[in-house]
Amino acid sequence: MSQVKSLVTIKGTKDGLIFLFDDRCSFEQLIDDLREKLSSDYYKSEKDDPIVYVQIDLGNRFLTEADREIIESIITSNSHLRVHHYHSNVMTVEKAKEMQEEVQTATLTRMIRSGQIVKMKGNVLLIGDVNPGGCLMATGNIYIIGELKGKAHAGYEGKTSAFICASYMSPTSLHIHEQMIHFADEVVEDTSMQAAYIEDDSGEIALTKVQRLFDVEIRGLKEAEAVS
Repeated sequence: MSQVKSLVTIKGTKDGLIFLFDDRCSFEQLIDDLREKLSSDYYKSEKDDPIVYVQIDLGNRFLTEADREIIESIITSNSHLRVHHYHSNVMTVEKAKEMQEEVQTATLTRMIRSGQIVKMKGNVLLIGDVNPGGCLMATGNIYIIGELKGKAHAGYEGKTSAFICASYMSPTSLHIHEQMIHFADEVVEDTSMQAAYIEDDSGEIALTKVQRLFDVEIRGLKEAEAVS
């Protein structure tokens, strides 16, 4: 007699439990096997039992919110288990659109005046000026064909490799991810065709000529390859 394949595999880790879900069976079959696995007294909670966190590996299976509610209801019912995280190889349409926004470059032809804050997803190319008191923000890189006299914030959602380029660099402040540099008490000696980036060694914002930014990127790639 052939052995029935388990559709839900439970593994213990130092951080809790991992539930591995078969991604080739129907959702109904998966739920039936999950209920059977958790029917054991081992998973029934006593009053003082500590919470055990569960990570669920879905493989190539996509779950709707309703599906997740069913799964979590089964896992947490009369037990000390709590779902902490889902992992899936399937990318949602929303996530795909978000990733596309991150790599695209939007072009603006305008002036950012004092008091105006412009936020953009992905990279942004501004053909115009950022006046004192104005602010341009992007989740990616910022390219300004014009004068940067206000504020610029690149990588504001966490991209530390983002950079800021400007034809004329005389800002009040520059921000890359969480790093910031003020220019109120500093003088930028060479304001033409400047680029700002985060140095690997110091972790601080540095300025260089736009032409040399490519050398900085190549050096960073070579160092990463050497480490790997």
